[in-house]
Amino acid sequence: MSDATVRTRANDIPVYEFDSLAWTTPKPLAESRVAIVTTAGLRTDTVTLWSQSDEGFTVLPHGTNDLSFAHFSPNFDRSGFNLDINTVLPTDRLDEMAAAGTIGSVAKQHISFMGAQKDHNLATMRLDTGPAAAQLLREDEVDTILLTPV
Repeated sequence: MSDATVRTRANDIPVYEFDSLAWTTPKPLAESRVAIVTTAGLRTDTVTLWSQSDEGFTVLPHGTNDLSFAHFSPNFDRSGFNLDINTVLPTDRLDEMAAAGTIGSVAKQHISFMGAQKDHNLATMRLDTGPAAAQLLREDEVDTILLTPV
């Protein structure tokens, strides 16, 4: 498939449009509590895999490194994750930044979704699981999100 064909098909994917954009002036990073949201499809157990249309999320307690890269797609290169979890979930780097005063603190929990969604409308994520994940992070007083798209 040519680049032009891929581009044409991608341009035809409907994208949800928001009537207005929310904007909040953020705190300085040195005062901010930071959490990670990843699309790596991480799980806290080694048995459950994500399904191709799963728009749910997993809560990852901070400091938990016994995670599985449970993305449904066998085509994702897992070698970086297998060598160093920080390539996907850089909690060690956040801890270092908090110790250095670059950020205020690290959240007690992080969130993992499964990327590569078939449904490009993402209605469940926009209206259900996304707000639910945001509420969990608000309860942990998170100010800033580090998104690691995988």
